[in-house]
Amino acid sequence: MPKSESVELYFPEEMVKADLSLVNGEESCVYFAGNSLGLQPRKVKTYLDEELDKWARTGVHGHFNGRRPWALADECILDLMAQLVGAQRHEIALMNGLTVNLHLQMYAVESQLRLHGLDVEKSMLLLQPRQGEETLRTEDILAVIEKEGDSIAVIMFSGVQYYTGQLFDIPRITKAGQKKGCFVGFDLAHSVGNVELHLHDWGVDFASWCSYKYLNSGAGGIAAAYIHEKHSKSVKPALIGWWGHDFKTRFLMENKLQLSEGINGFRLSNPPILLVCALHASLEVFNQTTMKALRRKSILLTGYLEYLIKHYFSEDKTNPEKPFVKIITPSRIEERGCQLTLLFSLPIKSVFEELEKRGVACDLREPNALRIAPVPLYNSFRDVHRFIEILGSAITSSKQTANNAALSASY
Repeated sequence: MPKSESVELYFPEEMVKADLSLVNGEESCVYFAGNSLGLQPRKVKTYLDEELDKWARTGVHGHFNGRRPWALADECILDLMAQLVGAQRHEIALMNGLTVNLHLQMYAVESQLRLHGLDVEKSMLLLQPRQGEETLRTEDILAVIEKEGDSIAVIMFSGVQYYTGQLFDIPRITKAGQKKGCFVGFDLAHSVGNVELHLHDWGVDFASWCSYKYLNSGAGGIAAAYIHEKHSKSVKPALIGWWGHDFKTRFLMENKLQLSEGINGFRLSNPPILLVCALHASLEVFNQTTMKALRRKSILLTGYLEYLIKHYFSEDKTNPEKPFVKIITPSRIEERGCQLTLLFSLPIKSVFEELEKRGVACDLREPNALRIAPVPLYNSFRDVHRFIEILGSAITSSKQTANNAALSASY
């Protein structure tokens, strides 16, 4: 396959599951899976090679020398991350993986309840959409907080829900919860690099996010965590690592803890330099634009996708034989990021396989959904148009397969 025209990131050149008789060999794949794994920034290999070369040449001296001193490597890119999430530099740390950070912040809910001997059924309140609806209404969320808030210690939501693609009203939920005396935090795995965030100004108490989805840092990339500066002196980690010790005296090894304030006190160990390199390369790409500009494009890009799906694949009550697609992601732009989640009248796995045969990378989620994510950083309106054309072909083929199966079963 030809190389992508993208200047900053690589599009996959190999359509791993494609049927070469069904694809145009002059085209790259349609990559709508950035909500699962982002594309590789072109500078990643260069940055990795720099650090591998430094290791070979200087050995242990690489910890405090070079463009990215290993002992301080994560701090070299904090400003780039801070501007993406609307936080102060000292409110965020790059460390661990997403779930590890949630545990460290003591809010990996179910397992923490069990660890402390609490009954999950009695101690964790889960919200469900109304009967017949796919997503939560903001008024219902706020109503539960108002009713139950006095007995709630911690409120935790995703910023963007991974399955439906719903974007929650982070500032309103935060304000409502804090009014009731709750700590309010968010899992931002599907939010950072996807939607505009202003964590500091919104007063969010805590948050964590991974970096391998919209932030393009590679599978298992280093994650990040945030604690608002208002808690810098009051919130302390339950589990402490030596990297949470104040840097000025960290290497004196006096066996007397001088804990860093805020989120920096939650750091456990020195940053993994190779993971930092990959994230550095991606954050530099984001630094060439703004989340406001990306969001503006995203609204148009996903809106275009929504329009074409509804135009070509809506349910036709007068033609019950016609296959149709249902979008369960909210239609209001304030309630979604770039992802649309699609349900099909045809068997979902058949549609997914037909899309893969035609060079589309997207995401199948049980029980019956396809997650389609036109990422504004690197996807185009042409990608959307190509996807719609391919989707039509995939649906036709899936319907034929279903008809053949039904015919065979009747004999």
